[in-house]
Amino acid sequence: MAIAGGKLQGKWIIDDFHRLDTNFQEEIANLIKVAAENFEPLIHPKLVLIGINKVGSALIYLVHDIAKRCGIHRILPGDKDTILEMVASGEKKLNIILDNKEAIFDETKGDYWLTQLTCQNICLNHDVLETQTVIPTLKYRKEAVRERIVSRLENSYKEPVKEFCRGKRFRPTNDPYFRLLRLVGSQESSIVDLNELANAYPDVRGSINNIKERRISIVLESKPICERYFYYTSDTKTFAVEDPAFFYYLQHLDWENLRKDCGFRDDKLCYEWDFAISFAGENRDLAKSIADLLEILDCTVFYDQYYEANYLGTAWSQQFKDIFGTKSRYIVCLLDKYHAEKIWPTFERDCFTPRVADCDVIPIYLDETPFVGIPKDIVGIDFKSCDPKNTDLITEKIVYKLEDKLKNA
Repeated sequence: MAIAGGKLQGKWIIDDFHRLDTNFQEEIANLIKVAAENFEPLIHPKLVLIGINKVGSALIYLVHDIAKRCGIHRILPGDKDTILEMVASGEKKLNIILDNKEAIFDETKGDYWLTQLTCQNICLNHDVLETQTVIPTLKYRKEAVRERIVSRLENSYKEPVKEFCRGKRFRPTNDPYFRLLRLVGSQESSIVDLNELANAYPDVRGSINNIKERRISIVLESKPICERYFYYTSDTKTFAVEDPAFFYYLQHLDWENLRKDCGFRDDKLCYEWDFAISFAGENRDLAKSIADLLEILDCTVFYDQYYEANYLGTAWSQQFKDIFGTKSRYIVCLLDKYHAEKIWPTFERDCFTPRVADCDVIPIYLDETPFVGIPKDIVGIDFKSCDPKNTDLITEKIVYKLEDKLKNA
């Protein structure tokens, strides 16, 4: 705080800059910009920010033109010659020969830590624990070494992976975090743009879009063990796994075993949303309150304003046919005279009425208006004469009941 406020002079090193509060980041970036333009030793500190990878570089752009005024230096992995020289040094110390050293480089991509760990496990697989008197040739069996490394890392990393995959409130059908993390583990880079990832993988797009705005941040804030290992900024939609050992673990994890261990159910039907809310404009405030409260409980909710950017350039009519017809597990409809009179709610009703027979439509009755295709004796939620601004009442009478319905799906 003192540095950000310009109260300290001298030379300072700030580690993990990207994990600072956004306001501090911007204040420090502004300070760097001013110092770069007109440095005064008695007024301005000289700062070195460590940990500035692709994530941090993006954050530095909080201040316009700062990148032109300060240097950004990246610590690169070792090149092939450097890595092979390091391996040769280890061979000499242990009096051994490692077979197929180039394959080791291909596996580790020049990462120093991973190269050392790989060579160590090759030795352990051959019971080489000390310097040898007779020079043996140790074969590199990639799959065996991978399995050994992942098994070793499991004690450190299984819990944060499992906690992230299960979300804030576990349900057997709530697996968008699992889908995202499995996809991240299949990438070449441990730092991904979720917008780009969603566009590149249509089968996971819905899961990513449903959690990228608010829900990932909520999970990280609510689970310190996840916040320690994952980094996410909702402003840039950048998701990062910064520990190379952790990323290696994700790349070679048995995801199907993890799915079972997490307790996720294998559903034949894959829904993009847990709930889609159908309402007339007069009830928008109530609909938004329901959507917001459900999201706090880690439910995926289609509320039109949340997804306008995702559907720019498309026709709502076709989107609503899919959303209310097949893409949502349950339809929550706020039924009253306005829903019966308005064009769009009527169109939505035409889309979801065929699902009434499957018990997928949950009516919330706001008045006594009858609806064709929605029998009066369908068990719904009576919210007539209730205050639509009373959050506690909405939570108790609507939201908790919807969550219970989802748990028993």
